[in-house]
Amino acid sequence: MSFSALALDAAAQDLLFREARTANTFTDEPVTDEQIQAVYDLVKFGPTAYNQAPLRVTLVRSDAARERLLTHMAEGNRAKTGSAPLVAILSTDNEFHEELPDLLPHFPQAKHMFFAERPVRESSAALNGALQAAYFIIGIRAAGLAAGPMTGFDHTGVQKEFLDDDHTPLMIVNIGRPGENPWFSRSPRLAYDKAVTTV
Repeated sequence: MSFSALALDAAAQDLLFREARTANTFTDEPVTDEQIQAVYDLVKFGPTAYNQAPLRVTLVRSDAARERLLTHMAEGNRAKTGSAPLVAILSTDNEFHEELPDLLPHFPQAKHMFFAERPVRESSAALNGALQAAYFIIGIRAAGLAAGPMTGFDHTGVQKEFLDDDHTPLMIVNIGRPGENPWFSRSPRLAYDKAVTTV
């Protein structure tokens, strides 16, 4: 199979996709605020509908906050979340429309025209926040780090503990350098002809 049709060189393709894996163990090397800001400043350019950008990132750095988070993690996720150098709670801001006059200056009326109703905002934020979460994971890989995204946690508990009624947790991401035996065996992926059709 040839990858020459892609603009990224093979090393970048490996870093972001082919060799990148969900990490389950990490070294104790710190993840700095500067690294996370560089990640965010890259991935914020990923597209969202109406440029709504509903993703919000809560960095769990203190020991006390980590202990509070661990009480809401599924049992199988506690050890790796407890040992990761940095943990991020990714959530959606269901009041993202308040930022639209600044984020969509050529069409500020979108705030009231399309997003006046809370259920509409929640649905749109869920989709577009998930898109941004995927960009964030790729950004972590672009920084030479490994991401361990998880949805196995008490969403209501995390919301009450760390967020508020206007923010909905999407996933929790462990971040750091891969540690000892960090990977499970790679699971299969669908072949092109099973996933792609032409009409």
